[in-house]
Amino acid sequence: MMQRPMAAMKAVVLSFAVMLVMSMPASVAQTTVDFLTSLSDAEVGAFQEWRTSRRAYEQKLDAYWEKVDGKRAGRRKKRAAQVPFDTSDYVMTLPPTYDGPKLSPALAKKYEKFLAAQDRSDPKPTKDMATVADYLATAKRVYNFTPERVSEKEFKRRYAREAMRLGLSKDQVVRIYALETGGIGTFDMQAGIHPIKKTGRPISSALGYAQLLDANSVNELYKAGPDFVRRLEAMAANPNVTAQRRAQLKGKISAIKRMYANVRKIPYEWSRQQAYAKTPEGMGVHALNIDGDIGPLLQAIKLKGLKDTADKVGRTNLSGAEMELMNLSGPATGLEMMQPAGRKAPTTNFFARRAYYVNKMVIGLDGAGLLAELDRRMDSAVKTPGSVEFASAFDAVLAER
Repeated sequence: MMQRPMAAMKAVVLSFAVMLVMSMPASVAQTTVDFLTSLSDAEVGAFQEWRTSRRAYEQKLDAYWEKVDGKRAGRRKKRAAQVPFDTSDYVMTLPPTYDGPKLSPALAKKYEKFLAAQDRSDPKPTKDMATVADYLATAKRVYNFTPERVSEKEFKRRYAREAMRLGLSKDQVVRIYALETGGIGTFDMQAGIHPIKKTGRPISSALGYAQLLDANSVNELYKAGPDFVRRLEAMAANPNVTAQRRAQLKGKISAIKRMYANVRKIPYEWSRQQAYAKTPEGMGVHALNIDGDIGPLLQAIKLKGLKDTADKVGRTNLSGAEMELMNLSGPATGLEMMQPAGRKAPTTNFFARRAYYVNKMVIGLDGAGLLAELDRRMDSAVKTPGSVEFASAFDAVLAER
């Protein structure tokens, strides 16, 4: 067979390059031609076929998520009007999957190398996630607050005591702990860091047994700051505490009063609290989760808020998985997934596009399937030593009563 003349080959490459670079940022487009001209004639054809197919798939995917967003907006209006949802309020299909041609391993490797080179030539500024050490240092600098650390066993006992006082059950709290931390979490555990090996890197601000986000800490202090102060004042007034312990408690009271005064200066809006949580003043608040006197109460109050929300709509006696569903997706969204229509709807209806693909646990499921998956994971994780110790803490507190 007669080979194509070199000029014809280059013409094909350049023709495709023009089409490809038109949809790319200038920094990428500048070297795309170089990448394509480095390929053989057969590789250019394969790449063109793959890229065309991928673009068509991505358009379908965009259309799918636009439809999801439209349905979500419609449900917001119905919710405001207190109109029940039915299956017509959801996209009842899963996202389209890519079933077109794939790049050969060799060509895929070349393309990955090209993209990596682009990243190196046009680096994007990255912002490191704050660590536990950052929260502690900021709390000390801004509020002169250093959390009091207790043993894991004692922290669990105090957590159990607070949870039971607030009407939470052993099953609810322990199963949420098991799911959120894999059953091995420590009270200072941060998402992304192995609690025992201390390896990994932070993937979010989530801390502790219930994995509260930095904005959760700000939100709960906004609502319950005076309760924290009253609790500490009662502890300090106990005639049996030592002078050293009383001074320590008074120091905490002073710090929390300053924290509370600060958080009350911002509007009670989730987006504003999220932004505030990234400031030095907000980061200092997040360190409360680690304190042996405040952390257990702070995290138990967060879970109590889920219970109260469910009680208001008649969903009492939530299981651990049902409470975690509200914790994972947001209280209102979790309750929505428990409704008949929501149980049948794919989880794409309940998570933002990026969150759906980041949280591998929710992919490809409907509301009922996600609830079952939570239960399955909890069933496994409650058998771990950390979960067993937490369950024993509840038993000990119950025996005290």
